[in-house]
Amino acid sequence: MERIIDKIFDNKFIGNFPGDESGELTPRQTPGVMYAKVLPSKVKSPQLIAWSDELAQEIGIEKPMDNLEIAMLAGNHLNPTMQPYAANYAGHQFGNWAGQLGDGRAITLGEWKAPNSKSWELQLKGAGLTPYSRGADGRAVLRSSVREYLMSEAMHHLGIPTTRALSLVTTGDNVLRDMFYNGNAAYEPGAIVLRAAPSFLRFGSFEMPASRKEVENLKNLVEWTIQQHYPHIKGDDSIIRWFMEIQERTADMIVEWMRVGFVHGVMNTDNMSILGLTIDYGPYSFLDDYDNNFTPNTTDLPGRRYAFGNQPAVAHWNLGCLANALVPLFEKTDELEKALRAYKPLYLKKYFEMMADKLGLDEVREGDKKLILEIEEMLNELSPDMTIFYQLLIDLDVELASEEEAYVHFSDSFYDKPSKAGVSKLFETLQKYIQRLKTNQCDRAVSIKKMKAANPRFILRNYLLHQAIEELEQGTNTLFKELQAALKEPYTDRFDKFFAKRPDWAGKKAGCSMLSCSS
Repeated sequence: MERIIDKIFDNKFIGNFPGDESGELTPRQTPGVMYAKVLPSKVKSPQLIAWSDELAQEIGIEKPMDNLEIAMLAGNHLNPTMQPYAANYAGHQFGNWAGQLGDGRAITLGEWKAPNSKSWELQLKGAGLTPYSRGADGRAVLRSSVREYLMSEAMHHLGIPTTRALSLVTTGDNVLRDMFYNGNAAYEPGAIVLRAAPSFLRFGSFEMPASRKEVENLKNLVEWTIQQHYPHIKGDDSIIRWFMEIQERTADMIVEWMRVGFVHGVMNTDNMSILGLTIDYGPYSFLDDYDNNFTPNTTDLPGRRYAFGNQPAVAHWNLGCLANALVPLFEKTDELEKALRAYKPLYLKKYFEMMADKLGLDEVREGDKKLILEIEEMLNELSPDMTIFYQLLIDLDVELASEEEAYVHFSDSFYDKPSKAGVSKLFETLQKYIQRLKTNQCDRAVSIKKMKAANPRFILRNYLLHQAIEELEQGTNTLFKELQAALKEPYTDRFDKFFAKRPDWAGKKAGCSMLSCSS
């Protein structure tokens, strides 16, 4: 374990690519460069309020013990080997080309080599102005920082590929935000998250040089990314194989989102990791009542481009944008087009295998896909709480005999009592499911074990996060600490005090269901 103040940081990225070395913070276009060097802006009085012991152990970093090290977690002090920078990237936002975007409030401190030789990029989010702040202040508020800190760690413990969060500090400064972009701006407490990932490169990192016809920068970035993060890929066909692996990792990530009912809310190409990690936690949510058309992002209304059920298709669209950015590196586009066509069957194979685990099926057989789609149709029609429904499904009596029994068994999952036709639909679908269960080649205990491993019992619901944030703003961290403990054991019943539907009041209270991109 090493202290952050003593560590010798690597700076491989900035050592391999052209950058803007001026340190100038004026918002501007920066053609020809992949980053801009920038120092974090100092804050009034940083206080450490959360630390991930698990991530610290994995990275090999000691918990800060003095004010100087805590100041480093806020950007007030730097290790002399750090060379902070903001990355330059572009992106498609809500389906439209947005041009240059870049790190508007995230500043990378450098790369930390862990004891196992794995490299981690450490990045402060909310650390102040950069040339890419686009007229904003480069800061983050406690509300959004708590959400990123807790959810990135929750996703990790759910077994979902994600960036991580090491620390959360409050800054002692107030930040002006309009939470719903409705003209009601107010000051909120500021905070900074120190987040970590092998890389924060995203699809938009490659769209940027491609859009500016900076082919040499594009080629060098692709080759460097393969060498650093996909070293097993070698040979003349390395770029197409690399793209196919990005596609597979992306499909894996989306399947995992669908498994637990996670809705990202802002699947712009600048929020898509080149490593297939969940990145940039904004107005996300888990599903409460099952609804393929649910989006947690008020900015996504009325089109609902990023709704729960649209996420697989949006990922495919985003991969198409990445493929388009790579076109200058190919003589013909045939290989890219062929690879892109492979996404849908690849995703569906992975998806149905995942659903078989959620349902406790021994394998995906002929006819199972139809059954799975019928179950999803039923869920979308009756809108039970997704997490609670699947937990109750684990304990379903395979000798279920009547519609009334079916309703009573799942009654705790419903927000609204289903109609008589809805109860009939539930019973009929369950009967088909039970008949399929009885053909399993594994015994019931094995089936249940698969279901328990695939269906979380604890999810970090928006209303719980909102309550924890309100308490922290009032100086109390009891719920925050409880959630921090519960998210580490999402597949157990140890924290069943949180095993409950979203309360009625939370469906109406700002920040407990839908949010904007404001942070």
